[in-house]
Amino acid sequence: MAMNTPTKPTRPLLELIGLDKHYGPFQVLKNCSLNVNSGETVVIIGPSGSGKSTLLRCVNQLEPADGGDLFFEGKRVDFDKRNVHLLRRDIGMVFQNFELFAHLSVIENIMLAPIKVLGMSRADAHDLALELLGKVRIPEKADAYPDEISGGQQQRVAIARALAMKPKVMLYDEPTSALDPEMIREVVDVMADLSAEGMTSLVVTHEMGFARRAADRIVFMEAGEIIENASKTDFFGGAVNPRTRHFLDQILH
Repeated sequence: MAMNTPTKPTRPLLELIGLDKHYGPFQVLKNCSLNVNSGETVVIIGPSGSGKSTLLRCVNQLEPADGGDLFFEGKRVDFDKRNVHLLRRDIGMVFQNFELFAHLSVIENIMLAPIKVLGMSRADAHDLALELLGKVRIPEKADAYPDEISGGQQQRVAIARALAMKPKVMLYDEPTSALDPEMIREVVDVMADLSAEGMTSLVVTHEMGFARRAADRIVFMEAGEIIENASKTDFFGGAVNPRTRHFLDQILH
């Protein structure tokens, strides 16, 4: 009789274990632990100053953590800045304010990193950029410059630029906070499409419509701590602690 070989447990794609971060005497992250599985979309919410953006910046090593451990694909991340470029090849990040190069066209903004970092030919980078502009629904803006397109379109270019590095994880830091209300949905739709296609995503946002639509789990942070880590069903179904419930009531009403 054949024996069943036990399957080896799969580790999360991204593991944060007890991360701490100080700015001088102020502790902005306090023993933060979080796992993100491959293909999962995790939304982080919380009041201003709760440490949400700092947590993302520690994941992408824009800010070095002062304590704790970070694992990516089961391997401990060395906080040595000499090796940080290797991590950022696999972890894309989209910021609040687009960060596009004003002197480059839309397509050139997207082509730059694949050529400079990945060694891709201009022809291949051009083809990839056109493909990604189609994915973010603005292929007609390829030859425009950032100041010639709307904020929502600029943010979609920023998403396409991050995707051009073929990341395994996408980090979004309040990607709609600088947008006018009518432009928010076009960015949220693109993000939701990527989540539906299986892109692993860690998203700091107050857009509860996106959370309801695309999140697998929702994390609530307050005063540098992770207070809640719940499934979308539990979170919106009310199975959360009173501090989380109070914040949710405030932003929904």
